[in-house]
Amino acid sequence: MKDFEKLARTIDDGRKEMIELETLLTSVPALAPESGGDGELDKCLALEDWLKKNGITKLERFDAPDSRAKNGIRPNLVATIDGEDDDLTIWVMAHLDVVPVGELSLWNTDPWKVVEKDGKIYGRGVEDDQQGLVSGVFAALAFIRNGVKPAHTVKLLFVADEEVGSTYGIQYLLKAHKLFRPQDLIIIPDGGDSIGETVEVAEKNLIWLKVRTLGKQSHGSRPDEGANAHLANCELALRLNELETTVFNAKDSLFEPDHSTFQPTKKEANVPNINTIPGEDVFYMDCRILPQYKLDVVRAEFRRIIADIEKKYGVKIETSEEQAVESPATPVTAPVVSKLSEAIEKVSGRKARAIGIGGGTVGAYLRIEGYQAVVWGTLDETAHQPNEYCIVENLIKDAKILLAVMM
Repeated sequence: MKDFEKLARTIDDGRKEMIELETLLTSVPALAPESGGDGELDKCLALEDWLKKNGITKLERFDAPDSRAKNGIRPNLVATIDGEDDDLTIWVMAHLDVVPVGELSLWNTDPWKVVEKDGKIYGRGVEDDQQGLVSGVFAALAFIRNGVKPAHTVKLLFVADEEVGSTYGIQYLLKAHKLFRPQDLIIIPDGGDSIGETVEVAEKNLIWLKVRTLGKQSHGSRPDEGANAHLANCELALRLNELETTVFNAKDSLFEPDHSTFQPTKKEANVPNINTIPGEDVFYMDCRILPQYKLDVVRAEFRRIIADIEKKYGVKIETSEEQAVESPATPVTAPVVSKLSEAIEKVSGRKARAIGIGGGTVGAYLRIEGYQAVVWGTLDETAHQPNEYCIVENLIKDAKILLAVMM
């Protein structure tokens, strides 16, 4: 306890430096090519330089090739702090990329310049995911600045491409490099709640379904001569939505909402005028499915309903999956859950609780490969919003919780 208090004071003393690092990182936009940016290279180089100047010098890059990005690469950076033993590694994983600012007029400040006000710092990326990044860095720095080794080797992982699918980030690392071991503890400080007591151990299975229906175009006054693709899709969307309360209607209190959801979302334009029966229509479904239901079972139910609609309306329906993820859970008894929960209680006095979520995180890709990962953080979830902010005290507290895990 005495050693912990000594190292924790180093984190307290680093408040100004934390804000300075947040300021530096925010000033270097790291937008994916899909978002009109050049990728993460400039931000990664700025971070590398800062880490070296502050004593974290054992750095290794794993660059994913991407011809659209600056220098043709998407950088993934690992910083290593050697521990007393290397029988397992404690990973703290954060992402370098951010989302676009959105409607600039909704911001009260320049999104690329950090502004501190009333205990908060504002700017794009300060919470998502620079809060997790900076808290991990300063937990590690507490050891270096006090000449103390963590109990186990600590690795800080800064990945690319989290915001647009992780193809050049964690998915690339899992396919191309052997970084992780089954016994490693992997903490992803990139989601949570305002008091930091929830530890995310599971995600719903995911299907993003594209539906393209082909009918026969005709005049609006003669629907009998056509096959209304839009009408067919209207019923199909309702039938798929009903799966929430019919076939896949189980509930699991680990998740919020506690049931599977099948929601029609995006709709593409069809005919440009009112008085034409559309012969082609496209819409999308966002399906978040409790893990007890395998995606192949869900797909079979989709096919059954689609066949009914095709027969009823005389149309042809094509489907494709924009994304599909089927992820196991990290057991609530896993060491990473218990160690993080103990650290949360030690620092904040709060009893941690395991949860599942409907949203997707990089944790799913790790769990699919058999690694035990959790997502956690103390934040107000202002990610992707105008006037995104990070509460400075949360930044400091999360660094201390990570410090406690590392000790």
